[in-house]
Amino acid sequence: MESRQLFSRFCPNSSSPSVPIRKQSFTVKFPPSPPSFLFSSYPAFHPQNLHLHSGVSHPIIISQSRIIKSCSKITNAQPKELELECEAKGEITTRRKNLAVFVSGGGSNFRSIHEASIKGSLHGDILVLVTNKIECGGAEYARNNGIPIISFPKTKDESVGLSPSELVNTLRGFEVDFILLAGFLKLIPVELIRAYQRSILNIHPSLLPAFGGKGYYGMKVHKAVIASGARFSGPTVHFVDEHYDTGRILAQRVVPVLANDTAEDLAARVLIEEHRLYVEVVDAICEERLVWREDGVPLIRSKENPNYFS
Repeated sequence: MESRQLFSRFCPNSSSPSVPIRKQSFTVKFPPSPPSFLFSSYPAFHPQNLHLHSGVSHPIIISQSRIIKSCSKITNAQPKELELECEAKGEITTRRKNLAVFVSGGGSNFRSIHEASIKGSLHGDILVLVTNKIECGGAEYARNNGIPIISFPKTKDESVGLSPSELVNTLRGFEVDFILLAGFLKLIPVELIRAYQRSILNIHPSLLPAFGGKGYYGMKVHKAVIASGARFSGPTVHFVDEHYDTGRILAQRVVPVLANDTAEDLAARVLIEEHRLYVEVVDAICEERLVWREDGVPLIRSKENPNYFS
């Protein structure tokens, strides 16, 4: 009760509580969620007096001295005993996260995330695919792998498709924790952004804020990068707000732009890093290693060294 009062006092408009980093491990407990009706290439830095906010509403274990992995072998322990034993073994005590992916095309990032989930290298599961092109390559991959498909948005010319409010209710029915945009070319409606605050990610094929915004997608981005004379490019994973490519940047990876590059050459080089980076970031949010700096900048806690952030 005291912790909830403290959080509500300092974060009245946010579901993400602020907790200071301490040298010893501790656990922040939250009430259960109400039932629903249905990394970067840059050097990490050492935190100094950071006030961090968790991006989830489930138990969080913050440790300064151990790596946390999946906890799956203990079945007969009490919750506190389970937590302590898992922590001692360097294992994670959080549940697997439920993911929804939005695509408009081939969905190569969707595939890489799904494959990582199947292999067990990602602490989450893709429960549903949302697309505005029901016959696209990403939708075909979903059908072949038994993943439900939702058509969105509803258009005047088509009888299928959900409205924004229907989409929110449907995703809540799937108990989705995070939404991942992977080449989805429609603007996300305000209703969805408000329902999933700090829980919608997008990957963009340039180093934002450069070469982003309406009209910058696919090969258009890479042509603009080469035409500008930029020497570096690379993917950016960022949170989604009500505009194109303006949400808080979470992670980036740099690739060189070579003197004789075509747009296709650069696109292929960036795409390799997109697949790696997006999986790493999704793994971090699923393992609850996402924290928020006091000024609203999201950071990722290193899996190898919990004292470092990127």
